[in-house]
Amino acid sequence: MTQTTTTMNPTLRRASRAVCTVLAAAALAGGLAACAPLIVGGAMVGGVMAIDRRTAGTQIEDEGIELRAAARIRETLGDRAHVNVTSYNRQALLTGEVATAQDRQTVEQIVSQVENTRSVVNDLAVMPTTTLSQRSNDTFITGKVRASLVDAKDISANSFKVVTERGIVYLMGRVSQREATRASDIARGVSGVTKVVRVFEIVSEEELRRIAPQPAPVTTDNTRPAGG
Repeated sequence: MTQTTTTMNPTLRRASRAVCTVLAAAALAGGLAACAPLIVGGAMVGGVMAIDRRTAGTQIEDEGIELRAAARIRETLGDRAHVNVTSYNRQALLTGEVATAQDRQTVEQIVSQVENTRSVVNDLAVMPTTTLSQRSNDTFITGKVRASLVDAKDISANSFKVVTERGIVYLMGRVSQREATRASDIARGVSGVTKVVRVFEIVSEEELRRIAPQPAPVTTDNTRPAGG
């Protein structure tokens, strides 16, 4: 079951908050999330695949959806749109800005026809594209949200994908209702966040125990070198 809800705000994985924020800045410098005219979300890096709740095959499919969708949107709209395509478990989230309602529909049609795409959540805004300064601020907010998820010891930060656009934070993942509520509360408490949009696939606690990666067994080598 996919759950998409919006809540209003009232007032980086194993690293510390400072390190995670530095990683967000590095992502900005490298042209990653929320800072380019057309952005493809969340590439898998060192070890993430091993602890993701998606299968390895699904993670590869998600990357393929993002790459193919990005190329096709660029071919069709060129530089007149700022579109983020973020796929999680083959559900594609569209965020950013387009010039017209027709462009908004066109982007959705393009992405829905990309191979392996299961569904599309279209949250594109019809408005002028954001500035580099705004996108830089969105990247910084994403880093702060990720850091806050890492700081929370009662949920797994690696189970969530975070996207920020114009101060709106989008949360994706296969999570339980408890995890969804907790992560949403955390994101709402981060300064600069204006709204939290949940694009979760809600699973039961029993299903969560089944899909959650298990820690590798710890082995002890008690052998000693000859003559030691």
